[in-house]
Amino acid sequence: MKEQDFEGALKRLEGIVEELESGELSLSDAIKRYEEGMKLSQFCMKKLHDIQKKIEILVKDSSGNISSEPFSEKEAKETSNQDKPHKKGKKAEGLLF
Repeated sequence: MKEQDFEGALKRLEGIVEELESGELSLSDAIKRYEEGMKLSQFCMKKLHDIQKKIEILVKDSSGNISSEPFSEKEAKETSNQDKPHKKGKKAEGLLF
């Protein structure tokens, strides 16, 4: 697979899905598209995972002090409900950077 960006890979993956759903491909071509789609899917998932590692959450404590913490899926769930207390006694404001 040539070097590509996330958007290009996602667009190609969407095209493959449309081709497969059309039902007009031969079995051999459908298998080839499926294999290509799986590689693209893995590429996209890896890119998303890498990006997720870079995201930080800004957290405001009860004194109004703001700090940043690494993003995690657990924290994402906590920031989606701002009324829940954040770990270490902090309340998540839900700001992502």
